[in-house]
Amino acid sequence: MPGEKTAVQWLASVAPDPEACRREWERDPLGVALLPAGRAWDVLILPGRLGRPTLDVLCRVLDQPGPVLVDVGDARTGFFVPPGTAARWLGTGIRTAGAGTWIVVPYPGRPTRGGVRWLVPPDGSGTLTDPALLELAMHEAAAADRVRPDESGR
Repeated sequence: MPGEKTAVQWLASVAPDPEACRREWERDPLGVALLPAGRAWDVLILPGRLGRPTLDVLCRVLDQPGPVLVDVGDARTGFFVPPGTAARWLGTGIRTAGAGTWIVVPYPGRPTRGGVRWLVPPDGSGTLTDPALLELAMHEAAAADRVRPDESGR
């Protein structure tokens, strides 16, 4: 992956000991690390039914959204947003990871053996998704979901 080393450095920079984090991360058979949110980024975690459609909307309006994670079975999708966003977020049904929380982060550019994987890996530049734009994309995705015919064809 282009920029893999830079992406690893950017992600590991939030760890209490970035070098120890990188060494452990590279050796971990699952290819994941536990990193603190709230320093370089927060994460807004959307339910799976809303996560992918929201990413689709973002990809139509942005050249490159910030990093996006998805968990096992695509049950939850995590969008990396600027630090402090989690403390101000008021959206119902959206989980947040900000200061004082930790998240499982896969090594960028490598397949993981755990359940968390990148939908949009970090490029190492620090690009994050604008929370206002993310909220608009969520509304558009939710509205599109409401107007789709249900299973009975109505």
